Amino acid sequence: MHRTIFSTPGVNTVLRAFSIGFLKMTGWKLDGALPANQPKCVLIAAPHTSNWDLPYTLMVAFALRLNIYWMGKQQIFRWPFGPLMRWLGGIAVNREQSTNLVAASAAALRAADGPVQLIVPPEGTRSKTRYWKTGFYWIAHEAQVPIVMAYMDYARKLSGLGPVFQPTGDIEADMVAIKRFYAPFKGKNHEQFDHQ
Repeated sequence: MHRTIFSTPGVNTVLRAFSIGFLKMTGWKLDGALPANQPKCVLIAAPHTSNWDLPYTLMVAFALRLNIYWMGKQQIFRWPFGPLMRWLGGIAVNREQSTNLVAASAAALRAADGPVQLIVPPEGTRSKTRYWKTGFYWIAHEAQVPIVMAYMDYARKLSGLGPVFQPTGDIEADMVAIKRFYAPFKGKNHEQFDHQ
């Protein structure tokens, strides 16, 4: 895993203080924490309906002392923004090309030194979508790490880390349980989020 803003000394401390102050000043509340005995995990990023999700996610990560990496479409990594996006923890995903992203992500999680949280948005897009992609599930399953159900509820200005979910391999039953947890949350453009 490459160096990010979260592992850059000094910058991390300043941005954590800024993030806590900004979130408090704008009325956001944070809840939850990483499980103490699970330094590596996959975080579900849902609902994902707006470009604002990224800056808020970064601030929440600083406030909760996370060491996140996140997946984003390849287009946002083009020059001149690529180096910045990678420093912010981004990993480019080419959605037009069939790659072994699940196996590569799982291997990177297993090989990483220290705590790492990989954020994967199950919708795979900010646009309205009916079906969730299952990459987050199979990455966690293959890496043998838990899924932590992270959320951002714009209606209540509440964000944080929900329960830990251990994939069983029965994806149909597991996805029903995961989506049930997300049913009450509203993204910024909540009409685009379909938890069915």
